[in-house]
Order: sequence, then C-alpha cells, then structure tokens
Amino acid sequence: MKVSRRTLLRVIGFGTLAIASLPRVAFAARNTLRSLRTGIQPGNKTRLVIETANRPTYSLSYPTNQLVITLPNTSANTGITANLAVGGLVKSITQAQSGSNLQIIANLTKPIAEIQKSQIMILEPNGDNDYRLVLDFMAGTTTANKNSYTTASASTTTAVTASRKYIIVIDAGHGGKDPGCIGKGGTREKDVVLSVARKLKNKLDANGFKTYMTRSDDRYLKLAERASIAEKRKADLFISLHANANPSRKMKGFSIYTLSEKASDEEAKKLAEAENAADKIGVEGFTEFEENIRIALSSLQQHAVAEMSEEYATGCAKSFKKSSIEQQPGPDVRHAPFAVLRSTVPGALLELGHLSNAAEEKLLKSDSHQNKLVAAIVKSVKNYNFEV
Repeated sequence: MKVSRRTLLRVIGFGTLAIASLPRVAFAARNTLRSLRTGIQPGNKTRLVIETANRPTYSLSYPTNQLVITLPNTSANTGITANLAVGGLVKSITQAQSGSNLQIIANLTKPIAEIQKSQIMILEPNGDNDYRLVLDFMAGTTTANKNSYTTASASTTTAVTASRKYIIVIDAGHGGKDPGCIGKGGTREKDVVLSVARKLKNKLDANGFKTYMTRSDDRYLKLAERASIAEKRKADLFISLHANANPSRKMKGFSIYTLSEKASDEEAKKLAEAENAADKIGVEGFTEFEENIRIALSSLQQHAVAEMSEEYATGCAKSFKKSSIEQQPGPDVRHAPFAVLRSTVPGALLELGHLSNAAEEKLLKSDSHQNKLVAAIVKSVKNYNFEV
C-alpha cells in the first residue's frame, strides 16, 4: 500500500455519474443517501462506498454485468455527484426508487462473483463522514462459480503479503523539553509512552512487520516532523502513543482518536488543543510536503485515509476491550483535529490511560501493564486488513 499510489488514485481517478430521473413517490423513509464513490484497491479490487445518514441495512443481487444494492427505508438523493475511479469495474451508477426502497445500480465493465461477507464493511460515522457501506469486489466468472472467485482473491492477497513487509511508524508522544502530562506520583507521559513504544517495536518486528519510531530516545520533535517521518517511510499505518490527564482524578481508561477537522465532542476538542499546543502547529499547515500532496490531503482525509484510520481504530478498541483493558466512558473511537495525524498515512492516536488517576498511574508505569497494552496493539495491527 504505497502512499503515492493512494494519492494518485484519489487525485486523478474520478469520472462522472449518471443518476436516473426519479418519479415523485409518496413514501416514508428514515434513511437518506449522502454520497457515492468508487476507488481502486490493491489486488485489482474495486471499492464502492455508499454513505448514508443512518446505519444502512442492505441486500445484494447480481444481474448480468450489474451489481444492485437495495437499501430498505431509504430515499434517493438526486443532488449528489458521485465520483468514479478510472480503471475500476464500475462504469456508471443509477438510482431507482421503489416505494420505500432505494436501489443503487452499479453498471459493470465485467461480471463479478458474489461478494463475500469478509469484503463488506459498515463503518461508523466519524467527524467528516456519516455511515458508510463499503463493498470490495473484483472481476470473476459468475455467482454460481463462487469458489473460483474465492481462490483468486486468496492467492492475490497471499502474493501481495509475501512481496513485502507492512511498514508501521510508532510515535511516542512528547519528549525532550515537552514532558507531556505528569501524574501525582511524578510519572511523566513522555517516559511511559517511550517505554511502550520500544516494547511495541520489538513485538511488531518479531511478528514480521517493518517498524520505525519517530523517536527512540528523550528528544523533542515537532508534530509535523512526526507526521513527515510516516510520509517519508511510506508507512502503511501510523500509531501515536499518549497518556491522558483529566481534571477529575476519578476518570480512567484508554481512548482512541482519528483525525477530523471537527471534534466529535468537547472533550476531544480540548484534548486535541492540548496535544497540538506541544509546538503550536496549525492544522492548515504542512507546507513542507510537496504541493500535490497538500492538495490531495483534503480528499484523502475525507475518503480513503479516513476510512482506513476508522477501521484500524475500531479494531484497536475491540482488541483493548477483549484484553480486559479498561475503557474511558464514551464511544469506542473519537475524532478531533490532531496535528500529528494530519498526513496521507492511515493512523490513530491512542491514549493509553490517565496519569491523573493514581491507580492508573501505577499501572501505566508497570512492565506487566505495558506488556498487556503492547499485546493488544499488536493484535489490532495483525487483525487490520492492509489490503482493503
């Protein structure tokens, strides 16, 4: 998954979409179509993303050279302009309203096989997107010859996986003159996250990943420098490690964040402001990146990078909870304009716990709990689908 490839796909790969004229039909629909877009994924897969106001339910059918997605209780949106990636299997899309059901008809350049459940996702809303139904598919024989499609898909994934190691950049927050938050017992955030980052690098390397650290010692780095390291390494995933503080010393638990121009809640907003204050970077910056990268950032964040970051963050939260690591009350994934996440690399910011809570401060500086955190993060990385 090269950054340059993903940037190219998003910048130059859009066509136009014809939307059928819809008759006025009286119906009561609770959901609304918000956007349609396609993209190209590794392994010659086409991705179709259907964004809706509420969580969608759906059914699929496969007429000749078509993919039909039926969304019950959903109204069409003739005002949207959908984006079609050049070179994908979808040559045009139309909408058709049938009572309270919306049919999205993707006209294909080649027939496809039945889409496997593992290639379908429903992503939760983040700051820039509503619910997204994501379908990945590739050219196949027929729905009757399902095994042929499964075999081809599996062999493609194996070939890509074997060709190179996935690159992970681990960012230990703060450092040097910036200690981060400090617990009542004197534990410094910069020390805790560096210790966890070193352990995480060793474990990920042992599991076949290629890892880099933004800092391996007690040094100060600007936030843009950290993001730039991920860009230069052409990373597949960026993980920024932090520890939290809260005015209420009773507050404890981990929390996970992805990038959004708009914070998901007031607490997320304040946390982003505190983290960004490390070097006062403005989230509109990044002048050190080449112009084409900066131009692409907006589209990438809203679409591919946002979706991949959300997918990783959601999986990471599940991994933490399955490992019996306490979660801060609230949603599994939150969103805010963290400067360190502003790049073309999918990533998440992990607040490992609260140093302002005396009990959790003791946990965070213990080897056993740090190892528990590392094991959960490694599991989340191993479960993340880098090829989608």
